[in-house]
Amino acid sequence: MSIKIYNTLTRKKEEFIPLESGKVKMYVCGPTVYNFIHIGNARPPIVFDVVRRYFAYRGYDVTYVQNFTDVDDKIIKKAEETGMTVKEVAETFIAAFKEDVRALSIQEATIHPKVTEHIPEIIEFVQGLIDKGHAYAAGGDVYFRTASFAEYGKLSQQNIEDLQAGARVEVNEKKESPLDFVLWKGAKPGEIYWESPWGEGRPGWHIECSAMSKKYLGDTFDIHGGGHDLTFPHHENEIAQSECLTGHVMARYWMHNGFINIENEKMSKSLGNFILVKDIREQYPARVVRFFLLSAHYRNPVNFSKDLIQQATNSLERIDTAVRNLKHRLDSAVAGTMDAEEQAKLNAFRGRFVEEMDNDFNTADAITVLFDMVREANRLIASEDATKAVLEAYLALFTEFGDVLGIAFGESDVVAEGPSDEGIDALIVERGQARKDRNFVRADEIRNQLQELGIVLEDTPQGVRWHRK
Repeated sequence: MSIKIYNTLTRKKEEFIPLESGKVKMYVCGPTVYNFIHIGNARPPIVFDVVRRYFAYRGYDVTYVQNFTDVDDKIIKKAEETGMTVKEVAETFIAAFKEDVRALSIQEATIHPKVTEHIPEIIEFVQGLIDKGHAYAAGGDVYFRTASFAEYGKLSQQNIEDLQAGARVEVNEKKESPLDFVLWKGAKPGEIYWESPWGEGRPGWHIECSAMSKKYLGDTFDIHGGGHDLTFPHHENEIAQSECLTGHVMARYWMHNGFINIENEKMSKSLGNFILVKDIREQYPARVVRFFLLSAHYRNPVNFSKDLIQQATNSLERIDTAVRNLKHRLDSAVAGTMDAEEQAKLNAFRGRFVEEMDNDFNTADAITVLFDMVREANRLIASEDATKAVLEAYLALFTEFGDVLGIAFGESDVVAEGPSDEGIDALIVERGQARKDRNFVRADEIRNQLQELGIVLEDTPQGVRWHRK
C-alpha cells in the first residue's frame, strides 16, 4: 500500500514517491506575526501536523519546516500603532502562536526559520535572479520579471496573457509589467531596513519562502503546503522565483487545505466574524477544536458553527467514554489471551484506518473507523468473557490512532478542581455503603454533591465508575 496525495499542480491524486528513500522533506507556510491567529489560520498547522504524524507513523523520517514572517507591512504598522519595535511585535505574536498551537497538540516544527535571520540568503537569491535576467532593480526596489518564466501560472492553472489582461493593480511606473512582483522593497523613512546592493530595504513577501526552503530543504523537496488562499499569487510566485534561479522543480507535491466559513459566511474583516484561537479555547476544549477540524477532509471547506462544534463535542465524548470504560473494565476482566478472531478484527480496523489515511490523508473517514471500534469496544465491555489481553489491545489501538490524529482519547477536558481523585473514590465508597445500609438520603446527597463538582457517576455491572464532566 502506498500513500496517495492530491497534487494541486496536476489536479489529481498521485502516488507519493519520496526524493530520498525513507525521508520526507516538507515546507509549510507559517504566519505573519502581527496578531493572534484566528481559527482559519489554525487549520493549516493542524492539517499538516497530521500529515507529518502520518508519514512518521508509516516509518518516514520527516523534516518539517515552517517559517515565521517577522518583518512585513502589517508588522511595521502594528509597531507604529503600539509604540513597540518590529522585533517586539514579532516576538510577542510568535510566542502567542506557539501557545495556541501547543494547546492544539501541534508538534513543534523541525525548523522554524525567521525572515530577519535570513537576510543574507535572501539578498543572494535576489542577486542571482538579477544575474540571470529574471529580475531587475528599479528605484531602490527589485522586481521579478514574470514574463521571463514561461510556465508562470501552472500551479493556479491560469494563462499569463489572461492574467495580464485582467490585472487589477495600482499603476507602478517602476514595473515593466503589471504582473511583475517585488522581491526587495526600498525602505520608507523611519522603517526598519537592511543594507543591500540596491540600497536600504527589506525582503518582499514571496522571496522569503523560496530562500528559506532552498537553504533547509534544497533546490527540490517533497511537499509544499499551505492554505488554499496561498495558491495564487504566493505559491505561484515562489515557483517562478525558485525554478528560475535553480533550474529545478521546486516541490514535487503541492498541498492546499480548504477555507473555514463562520456560520455559513466567509470569514472576513468587513463582517467582523474572525474567531481568534485564544478566544475559542476559552469556550471549547482545544481537543474538540482539533477533532472538529479533522472531521472533514482537509481539502473541503469547513463551516464553523456552535451546532457543529457541539456535534463534534458529543462525537469525541463517545470515543472518550469507550476508552475510559475499557480502562475501567480491565479491573474486572478475566485473564487470558486473544483468540484469532479478535486479532483479525483488530487487524481489520488497522487496515481500514491506514487505507483511509493513505487516500490523501482522509481523516474524516479514518474517524469513521474509530466509531466502528467504539461499537466493538462497547460489546466487549458488556461481555463477561472479555479478557484483559483483548481490552488492552483495543486500548493500544485507540492510542495508536490517537497519536496519528494528535488526540489523546479518554482524557478529560476539564482541569481537575475540588476534591482529589482519592477524595472522590472515598465519597463513592461511602455512597455504596449508604445504599447497602438503605440510607438512600445520604446516597443521594453524595451523588448530588459529586454532580455539583462536575463528577459523573456510572453504575456498571463491574461497579461504579466516574469521570469529570
